Amino acid sequence: MRKHVFFGGKGGVGKTTVSSAYALASARSDLRTLIVSTDPAHSTSDVFDQQFDDSPTAVDGVDGLDAMEIDPEAETERHLMETKRAMSDQVSAAMVNEIDRQIEMAHQTPGAYEAALMDRFIQVMREADEYDRIVFDTSPTGGTLRLLSLPEMLEGWIDRLAHKREQAIDLYERAAVGNTEPRRMMDGDPILDRLRTRKERFEFAGRKLRNDSAFVLVVNPDELSLRETRRAIDELDSYGLDVRGLAVNRLTPEPDSDEEGRGARFLRDRVATEREHLEELHNSFGPPVVAEIETRVSEVKGSLLDTVAAELDIDVDRPSASAD
Repeated sequence: MRKHVFFGGKGGVGKTTVSSAYALASARSDLRTLIVSTDPAHSTSDVFDQQFDDSPTAVDGVDGLDAMEIDPEAETERHLMETKRAMSDQVSAAMVNEIDRQIEMAHQTPGAYEAALMDRFIQVMREADEYDRIVFDTSPTGGTLRLLSLPEMLEGWIDRLAHKREQAIDLYERAAVGNTEPRRMMDGDPILDRLRTRKERFEFAGRKLRNDSAFVLVVNPDELSLRETRRAIDELDSYGLDVRGLAVNRLTPEPDSDEEGRGARFLRDRVATEREHLEELHNSFGPPVVAEIETRVSEVKGSLLDTVAAELDIDVDRPSASAD
């Protein structure tokens, strides 16, 4: 399996349980493992009965497993403030308020949230050399797909911005009397430098996502979840991203054969419907089914997490080295 493993799926399907179980299985296989939660609900703390923040923290009682929880709102705010500082340094004092207003408006538009999270993803991937495996408990499918599409989209956008900036500086040079100051601007233009740095970061992310990452989709055995999963597979495939498997979560246990009554009849009907969906997942979806996890009565934590980990047929082998 590759170093970075992303667990995605429709909201509420149980991504945190399955990703935490896989991270536990990786750590039990002597891989130094980090699980990263980007879900605003931050259920990772609930699964391990331990509070985490945005710095890697050792999971109590599990050797080789660290966890961190990224707060999407805090990341968006941090991204906003960094952008304000960077832009304010490049404009006159009279323009600072207008720049601040424009940036505030930009961060309320679709994509700002994903852009901030992508920056944090890149930082984690760049700084995680000490780990053999990084497991991402991602946000629901729609947001995740927008997040994963950003490198390809922004690479072209940044290229165009850099080209426009170069043209503007070139025109300024031609209009200036003498070329000392304009040439100094072209050689060390801070805005161009920032754009080129951003482009390199997103190119790095694109390479990591395509060449050093695998995706597992968590799905419940119901029609809505199957539809969402099929769309996710198609879209991930269109980006050249590697979907390794489908983890089917929350299967209904079948009642014993001697059980009768309304409850037992309901469960049998439910099981029959779920088996039809499970058969469809096995037969008409491209990625293989890598887990069939029954619903537990109790919350999945502690020793129950080990039982879920044992039900995952997902490769935990040490990843081979890959080029950046």
